[in-house]
Amino acid sequence: MKRVVCLLLAVLTVFAMSTPCFASAEGAVLIDAENGRVLFEHNSSKQLPMASTTKIMTALLALEETNLDEMFTVDSKAIMVEGSSMGLIKGDKVSLRVLAFGMLLASGNDAANAAAVRVSGSVPDFVELMNKRAKEIGMENTSFETPSGLDGENHYSTAYDMALLAREALKSPAFAEICGSSSVQLEYGNPPYLRWLSNHNRLLKTLDGATGVKTGFTKKSGRCLVSSAERDGVSLICVTLNCPDDWSYHTAVYNEYFAALEAVPLETLVNAVTVPVSGGVANAVSLAANPVKAALKSGEYENIKVVLSTEPFLFAPVEKGAVAGHAYFYLDNVLISETALVTKNPVAEKAPPKRSFWQKIKDFFETKEK
Repeated sequence: MKRVVCLLLAVLTVFAMSTPCFASAEGAVLIDAENGRVLFEHNSSKQLPMASTTKIMTALLALEETNLDEMFTVDSKAIMVEGSSMGLIKGDKVSLRVLAFGMLLASGNDAANAAAVRVSGSVPDFVELMNKRAKEIGMENTSFETPSGLDGENHYSTAYDMALLAREALKSPAFAEICGSSSVQLEYGNPPYLRWLSNHNRLLKTLDGATGVKTGFTKKSGRCLVSSAERDGVSLICVTLNCPDDWSYHTAVYNEYFAALEAVPLETLVNAVTVPVSGGVANAVSLAANPVKAALKSGEYENIKVVLSTEPFLFAPVEKGAVAGHAYFYLDNVLISETALVTKNPVAEKAPPKRSFWQKIKDFFETKEK
């Protein structure tokens, strides 16, 4: 009996060591960056302060502007803000791209405010833009009050909403490049001169496959971290809010889930499907599913259900590769991915029937009468 108890305790100890302790973060979530599927969560919808991870939104909006490298003079009042800084002073000349680096690497509150004024004319107007974009992304439990992430009564989010924000931001090549930089040499000032900024995100140096995203801390929020990583075609985003040991937490989560997940092609689940063609040399055309992958655990592939939606028919001529429907992939009744169904080959328009000699004469006289 003693041996059984000891063995059970040993197994439980190993399990505890290999599974992240949800209690160490007030809010946490891990999602598949490819499709937004939630892989695990703990209080992921609890509204909490998110500190400087706010700057993910601020940087994204700044980078969506035109003329990112156009130099301008910072607003002297906007940069007079407490907390972390990229070192801006009155009269400095910068660009929006430089400010994005200053936000995402040095976590500059001065950079966030300077960008806000440049984009919207004032901090309040920029905050309004932040909240509008949050709704568009689907961040239903988020309220922004500052561009920098400094505490405010109406400044809060959730682990899940911040994961949605990170997923949206990483679609921007400029954002992904900046948040994945360990350090960078930038030129700004009055007159502009070269200086180095280092990224506060320690995971970029310590975690295999780390790609971003942003750290945050205030006394009210505790340690906040939004991170992303990619290994063997699997891309994940992890968020923790108020987590004292966030570096270790994220590392443990990634190591466990990357070991359990595999990027599996889903288009092979789509069986032969055709769509009728009207007025073509062929009566129907075959469709193929565009390549799409999902990060799956062992045994999940067999449980995926496919739902197809196609056009009732197509009019000739039909081009090869034309979108004629979509395939939706469900796991446990949850949509995990989708892809377009496209035509495998072209279908030419059917030539009109040849008219006989007498039909042509008839047509001629009918035309004359008109």
